[in-house]
Amino acid sequence: MQPQPQLQALVLDFGGVISRTLFETHALSEAALGLPPGSLTWRGPFDPDGDALWRDMQAERLSERDYWATRTREVGLLLGEDWADMQTFVQRARGADVSAVIRPEAVAAIEAAQAAGCRLAVLSNELDLFYGADFRRRLPLMQCFDVVVDATHTEVLKPDPRAYRLCTDALGLPPAACVFVDDQQRNVDGGIRAGLRTVHFDVRRPRQSFAQALNLLRVPLPAPLQMP
Repeated sequence: MQPQPQLQALVLDFGGVISRTLFETHALSEAALGLPPGSLTWRGPFDPDGDALWRDMQAERLSERDYWATRTREVGLLLGEDWADMQTFVQRARGADVSAVIRPEAVAAIEAAQAAGCRLAVLSNELDLFYGADFRRRLPLMQCFDVVVDATHTEVLKPDPRAYRLCTDALGLPPAACVFVDDQQRNVDGGIRAGLRTVHFDVRRPRQSFAQALNLLRVPLPAPLQMP
């Protein structure tokens, strides 16, 4: 008998990796909120020189949650409202069609990994916190995942090593069998320390980042992720 291939897993952050960032969807957000075009000017990784708050977050002078809490308050004020939580921002800005902000490259990578027999997991710091408790039900893609570990409920935030351990334990796999993809370097560094293979997701080059992850898993690249 041929030996069975070692089971592997693709572990993805959600915001920025599976979904497009709020930086990329300013036009959609402005339309959904009824704001004039150009109202939202902060661009995070797409224009770090023009986003001092983003630079502070990258330098770890404030947390990712603090960054988004500030942006949430700012956008609420543009509408004359007092927004106290990120969930309000995300749900109001992204409207009812949650699939519209999902990266097609993410769908291609998830389907390819699943077809190759890999297990699939989401490891997020704020999935339900930002998107709402019913989000998973409204997004059919979430049915592909074997495991969802969300710090909204565990209260263990990446890059705490316990967050990665919760995920690998739930998958029933050793860390080295998992490829972890995240757009925040601090979380990637946490994954490395936890023993996972990692990809620092470049939100400006999603196709290349997903291709890198599938290559680590030795999964054939689907057409949408192949270089022209």
